[in-house]
This record gives sequence, C-alpha cells and structure tokens, in this order.
Amino acid sequence: MLNLTQSVATKVTSTVQNLGEEVLGLFTMSDKKIMDLIYATHVHSDNQFDEDSLFVIVENILKRATQTVDKVVQGSQIHAENIEEKAPQANFSVPLCTLKKIGCELSCKAPGDDVAHKTTLAILNQLSTYSWEAKAVLTLAAFTIEYGEFWLLSQHQHSDQLAKSLAILKRVPILTKPTELQKRRQAVVDLNIIIKTILQVVEIFDEFEKLSIHDPKDIPGLSVAIDHMPVDVYWSILAVAAVSTKLTILTSDEPDKPFDISPYAQKIHYTLNKLKIQLIICRKQLEEAKNYRIFWKLTRTPTEVMEVFKALTFTKDKVQPLIDGSTNKTVDIDVLRKSNVFLFITGLDITDDDISTLKPVYEGTKKHKDYKIVWIPVVEKWTTELQKKFETLRSKMPWFTVQTTLTTTSIKFIKEEWNFKSKPTVVSLNPQGQVENLNALHLIRLWGMEAFPYNKTAEETISKNRSWIGPVVDNIDPVIQTWMKEEKYIFFYGGKDNEWVQQFTKKTTTFANDPIIKEAKINIELFSVGKSGKGGEDHGILGKFWNGIESLFLTKVNKPVDPVTQEIQKLLSYKNESGWALLSKGSTVVIAGHGFTILRAVEEFDKWKDVVKAKGFEIALKEYHGKLVQSVRQCSRLDIPTATGKVPDKMQCPECTRIMEAFVSYKCCHIDGPLSAHH
Repeated sequence: MLNLTQSVATKVTSTVQNLGEEVLGLFTMSDKKIMDLIYATHVHSDNQFDEDSLFVIVENILKRATQTVDKVVQGSQIHAENIEEKAPQANFSVPLCTLKKIGCELSCKAPGDDVAHKTTLAILNQLSTYSWEAKAVLTLAAFTIEYGEFWLLSQHQHSDQLAKSLAILKRVPILTKPTELQKRRQAVVDLNIIIKTILQVVEIFDEFEKLSIHDPKDIPGLSVAIDHMPVDVYWSILAVAAVSTKLTILTSDEPDKPFDISPYAQKIHYTLNKLKIQLIICRKQLEEAKNYRIFWKLTRTPTEVMEVFKALTFTKDKVQPLIDGSTNKTVDIDVLRKSNVFLFITGLDITDDDISTLKPVYEGTKKHKDYKIVWIPVVEKWTTELQKKFETLRSKMPWFTVQTTLTTTSIKFIKEEWNFKSKPTVVSLNPQGQVENLNALHLIRLWGMEAFPYNKTAEETISKNRSWIGPVVDNIDPVIQTWMKEEKYIFFYGGKDNEWVQQFTKKTTTFANDPIIKEAKINIELFSVGKSGKGGEDHGILGKFWNGIESLFLTKVNKPVDPVTQEIQKLLSYKNESGWALLSKGSTVVIAGHGFTILRAVEEFDKWKDVVKAKGFEIALKEYHGKLVQSVRQCSRLDIPTATGKVPDKMQCPECTRIMEAFVSYKCCHIDGPLSAHH
C-alpha cells in the first residue's frame, strides 16, 4: 500500500503531465491555476522546526555573499561591518537532511521554464508536511549553502590550499577568473539582484507569520496575505530554482548557454512590491488596533478630559490649537482642562438649524464657565471643496473647532463606540474624560437649557415629565402654546393618506361639537400636522414633528419601558401609516392610536357616550379605544432611526407588550421638504 508521501508524489506527477501545455505559458498562469497545481502538494503543517533561527542564518550568509559579489563584480565600497549579524537560538538544530534533499532537487538542472516548474513541484512535494513559510525558508536555505560556499571559496582560494582545492571541485575559478568574470559581469549582477529580492520576499513571509499571533480582527489585511501565500511561495521557490540553474550554467563548460532569468526577476520583483504594500497595510491596521485599545481604555479610566480630547483629535507628534469661533483666533487646548466638554460631532452636511440648535447651549456656557463646546468635523478624505465648506460652516459657530484631520482610528472609534452614523451628535464628557451622555443632542433639541447639563441626573428628571408632547410641538405654531396654557384637549393627527386626513377632520369636528361633549365642557381643538393654514402640505412642520418624536424615543430606547415610553414608541410606529392621531390635554398626552382605530372610536361615539357621563371623557375614550385595538389586532411596525447607534436586543410591542420580531428597514419619506439645489 502506498504511503501518504508516495500518494502525493503520484498525484503531483499526474498533474504535471496533464497540464504540460499550461507550463509552457508559465508566466501567464492565473493564481487559481497555480493554486490548483500546488494544492495537492500540501498535506498538513505538522513538521515543526525553528524556522526563525534558520532564516537568521540564511540572512546572515546571503547578505555577506551578495555583498561580496557587489565588491568583486561592481567594485562597491560597502564594508562588511555595516551588516548587522543576527544570532540564532543557542540550541538550534539545522534540519540538514531535509536541506540536502532540496539541494539535490535544485542542483544541475537543465535550463527551461518547464524544468523549473517541475523542480518547484518536486520541492513542494518533499516539504508537504511543512507550513508554507517554512517551505520557502528551507528552499532558500538549501540554495544558500551552495551560493554562500561558492563566494566564500572565491575569497580564500588564493590564500588557502584547502579552499583552492575545494574551489576547483566547485568550479569556482571558471567564473571568478578576471577575464571570465568580466565577460559574464551583467549575468552575475542580475543573479545577485534577484537573490536579494527573494531574500526580501521570504523575510516578509516571516513578518506575516509573526503578525499572525495577534487577533485576526485587528489585522483584517493579514488574511488576504495568508490566503495568497501559497502562490507567493510558489513563485519564490520557482525563482530559487531558476537562479540555481543559472549559477550552474555560469560555472559550467558552456557558460554562454542561453537561459534568461529576467522573467523570473520581473515576477519576483512584482511579488515583492505586492507583499510590501500588504505588509504596510497590515502594520497600519495593527497600529490602529493598538491605538484604538489605548483610547478605549483612556475613556473608561478617570483621567483629564484634555488628555482624552488630545488622544481623540491629534496624532502623537502633532498637537494643533483650537479655533475660538467667538474671536476667530487660535487657542491652546489647555482651555479645556478641568472642563465639561460637549463634543459636537458631525459631517459637513449639517444645516443652519443643526447649528442654531446648539446656540442656546453656547449662551448658557457663558454663565457656566466650566462647560465648553467643541465642533469635531468627521471627514475621511478632504478635498478643496470640502475645505471651503468647512470654513463656511465654522464661521457660523461661536464655539471651539478642531482644525485637524482625524486619524482613521479616531473616526473608527467615534463610529463604533460613540455610535456616530451620519446625523449630528453631541457627546458629553465630564472633567475626568468619561462619557456622561452618548448623544445629548436629543435632549438639547427637545428641552433646550431646561435639561442642562444633559447628564444622567438631568435626563432622569426630564423623563419623569409626562408632558412630553409640549417640547415637540411648541415651535410648530404659536396657537398650540395658547391651547396648552388653556388646558384644552388637542387632537394632533396626520398620515400618508390624504383621504383619511380629510375624513378624520370632518368626523372629529362633528364629534367635538356633539352636545354631550359641549355639555361636559370639553373643548377640543384640531391640528393637522403637515398641513399649512391654507390646507396645503407643510413638510417643514412634518419634519420637525417627527424629528422631535424620534429624539424623545432615542432618549428612552435603552431604558426600562414606562407608560410614557410606550406612548412615544406607539406614536413612532404609526409614522408611515395611512393615518394616526394623538390626543393631549394641555401638554399631557391622553392617548395615541392608529388612524383606523381612533377614527372608528370617534365615529362610534354613540356607543360610548353614556360612559362619558359616568366615568369622564378620558377614561371612556381610553376604554373604548382599547377594545377596538384588541378586536382589530393590526401589526405594529417600528422603524428605529440609525442615530440610535446600538440597537436594542429586543423591543416590546407598544400595543400588547409582546417581544416584536426584528427587521431592518430603510426608508426615505421626503418629510423635510423639497431637495435644495446643492443636493
């Protein structure tokens, strides 16, 4: 029965015979074809040895050997002492038998691409149980023994009789006689250059191997290099086979026998450049991952807010001052020391409304000197146009501005840890550099200075206020504030279906004027959200309303569900429905419902009007509407805005409190008005 190695050898031989035509086009073979050819040669990677120590020895030999060639052939003035001598492990054992076997595969081969290819497959077969990096190191080591010995003997053949005799056996004088060396000078130079290149390629294999001890998530580019390494190892071994053949020709009785190694040189140079680029990418990714961890730890360890800010916005060797928007002058970042800092993080697509939202807070910081606002523009690739836009926006902001480009690490941290997507956000940091609020902008938009300083305590105080509809609608129309002060009942309503809106207006007007309602001294006002006074569409009002509801939702999304949260969530789930309505008394919400059930409750007032007399208007409406909701059982759909950042693992249904099914939804409802010219 054939053993495993014999089986692999048979398979490789068969593969080579069947693919003879492809070998003729060696340098046009695709990576996939090469992978198919060499895959059968790799059984596993059980055979272990100290490849780092072997590579150290190979590097020491080749650097001195190639330097010797430079001095002999080109008259280079490089001195040996400039080469750093590395030391292998003290107990390193050279895998000599393996090296001799590979050396036999490399020695005295006839010139030709097909021979080089078959030699490469034979070597890969010999090394089937080694890692891909080890295959390259062992092959280069086997060649290094010959190349190093050749040039060592060339240096000592005139002064040492033993070296002279060995040199004759190794055919050293055939190449190193001044007249012969001069004839083949360029060939030797080319050979020396490709050997240096192969050494660099294998050195990068070693670098990738060292990087593999790190978390793969830190270096995503490493998997690209590792996945492609078999093909790169193939080309490096093929190049070694080619230079070995060329050296044999140059020291033979037919030194002018044609064998052009320039295609191998071009291929190995291309491989080296590709690997260098990938290594740079991997090192950069690792550096960014390390910096990310350092900054992550910094934000969770009490320190000085200025140090956190410095780590976020500046590189190690480049600390730039801030721009003070109130004076348009630069100031040292020391102004942030021992301060509470509001980081206004945005792209460059913000509006004047976004900026004006923060201005009351800025005015408030004049009274509270230990609070500062800093604008941090997140731009991944600056252009001249974006720079102009930045300057225009900056001129509108009276607070501080960062004027440096954020690092890739900083942008990644802001997006992943602080949940920045694309909408503006305000991250609040205390004087110790710890996050007080991941997005205070929602509180700022809704409550202004009433929720200052937008920390957990302020948020909890505000969240207890059941009058949550007030901040959402206060700025929509002055008449609403009047109604709320007079404690009137107000129906806010709207929807995608204009017919439903018209129907609701008609039916609710009749309902509001019903004798029983009038008798109970219930004053009901109607406000159609998204409709102007003349009956046309007002997308600005609609946009402000839903932005306010979303802001309320986002301040509560990861907190325990209470009745207020449930009503807000319920209303948000109706955003894209045909109709919806919310009834408040003054600024206190009474009920929110789907257009279908609210309209039906109004239409069927006769069925529950007696309850109004017995229990009161609010209780009667809630009870009857609740029965309708139970009988209809319409689906509740909730589209969570992306500004939430970390989406909750589960969400209770606002209607029945069951856990809702999870879906991802993308929508554009065009509620912010017509697109402006620059869009």
